[in-house]
Amino acid sequence: MSRFILGLTGGIGSGKSAASDYIAEQGIAIVDADIIARDVVAPGTEGLEKIKAHFGAEVIDESGALIRAQLRQRVFDNPEEKAWINQLLHPLIRQQIVIQLEQAQSAYVVLVAPLLLENGLDALCDRVLVIDVDEQTQLARTQKRDQASEEQVAAIIASQIDRDTRLSKADDIVSNQGDLRALYQQLDTLHAHYLELAAQK
Repeated sequence: MSRFILGLTGGIGSGKSAASDYIAEQGIAIVDADIIARDVVAPGTEGLEKIKAHFGAEVIDESGALIRAQLRQRVFDNPEEKAWINQLLHPLIRQQIVIQLEQAQSAYVVLVAPLLLENGLDALCDRVLVIDVDEQTQLARTQKRDQASEEQVAAIIASQIDRDTRLSKADDIVSNQGDLRALYQQLDTLHAHYLELAAQK
């Protein structure tokens, strides 16, 4: 792929969506791995049919859609089931990501993925931008947003790559401890830099 691809990631509750929404407002195409992950298991897809055959009809609701919470519960504590679902979905998700990156029509394109580094998707990117907050902020924001318990959020944080490793793999880091204005100021500077890099590619 000849266009400049920015990988955007961060731990849960770090503000990835706020950052990618702002970049999108600058006219930059966003490829969102979370949206693609939902699309590949939408009703009528091969992905959903295989999940239904493997886990049974109890993970599907009356409308034919996947009950994500039910599936998450089934795989979260079961390494074998988790491995099965990953083997099924990762290739499907990656294939769609590549198609959407190739179709993007903007100066550069952003691949937003919570598990960018864990799933090796950074290999598709020219640079990696990490949105960073401390763990206390992650806990507080995610509990408030998802109405989740501290234990649930802590388990998700523990399942992701640790903060130090994530930061060590970043080309650029934006601190999102402050307000949105502080976030946007940092992104404005980086956006100008990415436009320059994209023009050189």
